[in-house]
Amino acid sequence: MLAVVRIGWSESDQSRRMDAVLAYALEGIAYESCSTMHGLQSFLDRNGAHEKVLLFAVALPSWGLTSSYARFLHFLMAQEHCLEGCWGGVIVDGPGEIFTKKLGREVIALANRAGCAFPGKPLVEATGSLYNFQTQAMIQGVPRFEAYEKSARRLVLKLTDGHLQKKSFSQRREKPYIVALHASSRKTSNTLLLWEMVRQALQDRATVTEISLRNGSVVDCRGCSYEACLHFGEKGDCFYGGVMVDEVYPAVRQCDALVLICPNYNDAVSANIMAFINRLTALFRKDGEAFAHKRIYALVVSGYSGGDIVAEQILDAMNCNKNFILPGQFVLMETANDPKSILRCSRIQERAAAFADHIVR
Repeated sequence: MLAVVRIGWSESDQSRRMDAVLAYALEGIAYESCSTMHGLQSFLDRNGAHEKVLLFAVALPSWGLTSSYARFLHFLMAQEHCLEGCWGGVIVDGPGEIFTKKLGREVIALANRAGCAFPGKPLVEATGSLYNFQTQAMIQGVPRFEAYEKSARRLVLKLTDGHLQKKSFSQRREKPYIVALHASSRKTSNTLLLWEMVRQALQDRATVTEISLRNGSVVDCRGCSYEACLHFGEKGDCFYGGVMVDEVYPAVRQCDALVLICPNYNDAVSANIMAFINRLTALFRKDGEAFAHKRIYALVVSGYSGGDIVAEQILDAMNCNKNFILPGQFVLMETANDPKSILRCSRIQERAAAFADHIVR
């Protein structure tokens, strides 16, 4: 059952434009409208596990965030597991050229923390001018607004595709193949130490390949033209070659789940992990649809704070852009500074084991 969760509705141009887009996107689709958190809770209570599909529709007024958005954030942050078993997507419509992507990924991050899973490319955002739909409009030969409508319709059809939803909530094979990527030193990295706990807890329930991207082994993307990137990608290659082509591309092609091991570097992933994400574009040009059946997980350890910022960066890159499935609670975040201090974190072995169970569940 689909529920449209309306957030920020008012007598604004964005609300009226969103109404028109939703009317197009939802035509012929049975759904329930929830405009309050009480209505959302009632929907969740009445529907069983893996049957709850949520479309978060956020309309931003010109004066900024609304009280209904604040109540929505409170609802998600106060109930850690309230959206377990849910499958979601997000549409954000704003009056200006900024904040739509920021708000969209914030909604995904908070809903995911509460247990909601998202298919690849779950976000449709509309800036005030709709200029962000210019390329799609040119390719399709339609006005920007129609390109917006069609994107929203595709998202709704993806969310209500029971076959895709079932595959996304189940493993592709009984013993999943997991690829873990890192760029850290084993002598000092708390994040790698956390991964070792998770890997030990996986035991023989998964096949695991671990790839190191240290010591400048990954040159960042040179920004090839679309045609050049597509040319290399069709051959499973990239202009720079190296470990990305020799090890990473074949492993990503075969994996069921990808685990990114990400210490917090200045509230961002490390340079080598960012280079991996950028260089993955060549493979995405060729195998983007295959990515739609792979999961992304992450381990994020911060020396002080900000793990949530890094987690949002990962989900934005890998789920919103690269089409990987975002399982509910996809990231395990910890805070540890001095080498091996993660061993003193509360219940860390227990939490690592629970995350391993989550990956293979």
